[in-house]
Amino acid sequence: MDGFDASAYLRRLGLSDPGPPSVAALHALHAAQVERIAYEALDIQLGRLTSIDPYDSAARITAGRGGYCYHLNGAFALLLDALGYEVTWHRAGVQGRQAAEPPGPAPANHLALTVRGLPAEDCPSGVWLVDAGLGDGLHEPLPLSEGEYVQGPFRFRLRRSAAAPGGWRLDHDDRGAFTGMDFGMRPAVVGEFLDRHRYLSTSPDSGYVRTCTVMRRDAGGADVLTGCVLRRVGVGAGRREVLETRTEWYAVLADLFGLTLTDLDDADRETLWTRVRGAHEAWSAGRDASGPPEGEDSGPRRATDAVSGQDLA
Repeated sequence: MDGFDASAYLRRLGLSDPGPPSVAALHALHAAQVERIAYEALDIQLGRLTSIDPYDSAARITAGRGGYCYHLNGAFALLLDALGYEVTWHRAGVQGRQAAEPPGPAPANHLALTVRGLPAEDCPSGVWLVDAGLGDGLHEPLPLSEGEYVQGPFRFRLRRSAAAPGGWRLDHDDRGAFTGMDFGMRPAVVGEFLDRHRYLSTSPDSGYVRTCTVMRRDAGGADVLTGCVLRRVGVGAGRREVLETRTEWYAVLADLFGLTLTDLDDADRETLWTRVRGAHEAWSAGRDASGPPEGEDSGPRRATDAVSGQDLA
């Protein structure tokens, strides 16, 4: 495939040749993607509008960066296609914890994927929900059929969607960063996400603009960095640490999330840290004055703001 280096991408995932398309290989690829490629939107904190062309997103990932759903699932779809999988893009909508109703797929604030042609005992239709862009969402693909599924500490539910006629609804665990995700079955293309990507990257009402959140999923749960607050969901839960210095913050990005950020010069790093630290101090001042909202002590805003890209607080 011209302009795409599948071997370099696989090296980024820590995988060699996964072999021909299979259920086992798809699960291994998905798990490696969410474990090795961080969910992040750091460029938005720097005021930069990134490309969501899948070839650009794949180059971004092979160079050591992560991204959010348009980057992560767009690039992952490109890899799967290059490896021989039958993969389809879908317009989707993520519902944040504070939203009364699911947005449905109309605003296209999320890109979801399905893979066809891989029947298995638990998936006789051969259609799988593949989504590496949900932060603390799926660790491995799910068979696209109604039911409840457990992955590590999280329980998911797949059912028919009321917000996307003919489509599907993924309900997240109550401990997750978002309530659920609805998607339609009509195939989508990158152009259908451009307007929303611009809004999510530039609007002062966007959760990505308001909050710096980085996440990484693994088999036992998820690591979440919200502003300067690092916490763990799932195995090892209860760990919560405030990163007080620039050195600590960048060390966590590199060591825990795999983000060495070699593409940022020292001025960029100082700008990014100053913005993140300033938001954290503003949140801390407000929290000291009024106390945290009930059940909330994780950071300047819930991570759900970043997953849905909306101001839900």
